[in-house]
Amino acid sequence: MASRIPTDASIILTYRCPMQCKMCNIWKYPTDIKKEIQAEELKCLPKLKFINLTGGEPFIREDLEEIVKVCYTKSPRIVISTSGWFEDRVIDLAKKFPNIGIRISIEGLSEKNDELRGRQGGFDKGLRTLLKLKEMGVKDIGFGCTVSNNNSKDMLSLYQLSKSLGLEFATASFHNSYYFHKDDNVITNQAEVCDDFKTLIEWQLKENHPKSWFRAYFNMGLINYIEGNRRMLPCEAGSINFFIDPYGDVYPCNGMEEKYWKGTMGNIRETKDFMELWNSEQAERVRANVRKCPKNCWMVGTASPVMHKYIIHPAKWALKNKLRSMMGKPICLDKKWCDVGQDPSQGDMREVF
Repeated sequence: MASRIPTDASIILTYRCPMQCKMCNIWKYPTDIKKEIQAEELKCLPKLKFINLTGGEPFIREDLEEIVKVCYTKSPRIVISTSGWFEDRVIDLAKKFPNIGIRISIEGLSEKNDELRGRQGGFDKGLRTLLKLKEMGVKDIGFGCTVSNNNSKDMLSLYQLSKSLGLEFATASFHNSYYFHKDDNVITNQAEVCDDFKTLIEWQLKENHPKSWFRAYFNMGLINYIEGNRRMLPCEAGSINFFIDPYGDVYPCNGMEEKYWKGTMGNIRETKDFMELWNSEQAERVRANVRKCPKNCWMVGTASPVMHKYIIHPAKWALKNKLRSMMGKPICLDKKWCDVGQDPSQGDMREVF
């Protein structure tokens, strides 16, 4: 059965990374530089709406400029996720590609960020890079903050900082997966973290831009995930989005755990036509597993596509709560599971798959 044409891709360029984050062990399993996918190999990709280049640390790649050039022949919008550690490399690339998007991962203010990311000076480097990019006139820039056990208060401070600087602000909660090489990422102070997310939601609903209201809905999804509930919207990973790992393997997402299941849709090094891989029986078997996947992940790469597809549900919530915010009423965190015809077993966190 042929699937929809893909629109979004995340390309994991390397597992090499200068950071030593507590919530991610990628840095312990660096890729062999000689085996990492090359720019030429990405020419098989179809036309897309969005490409995220991530890692590891993408700017550790000496050939990143060539990779970006190829990606711009495939998509009008490219966003690179980075620690900002290689300040000069980020600035030099932005000079060559002024429309590039840059999201710098910062997990808190100076002390907390450097503690969680395992390198002293990381916060300063990241913030300096963002300030320089803003000075250069680069528009698509901002913070990305992953919330764990003890940085939710700093998340609120980062939001205020980003707003005062006119920068984008993206959130996540840490997850367990093969990608992060983690199985012990668990929020232990749920009440505090969820209260801080609720405060962020209240602030976002006070903004005038509808984009912020939908981000508030996404953050409600993070509360829902932290509380251990089923996703509010289904996961359709591998239907319109995909991930490519540094060795060319194509996955529906980066949230799989081998204790549940893990499956590749194919490898771009084994085909000249990506759509043959995309429409293969192997890819369809992976999608069938996604439809019954027991995990309840809520990550932007797989949540954003379904928020767009089933926009009526987040839109109703956003409009209702924007009105409540304007009237001075408390927001409704009605974390409702939306039945849009998905398999009822998806996201039920059963132990056996």
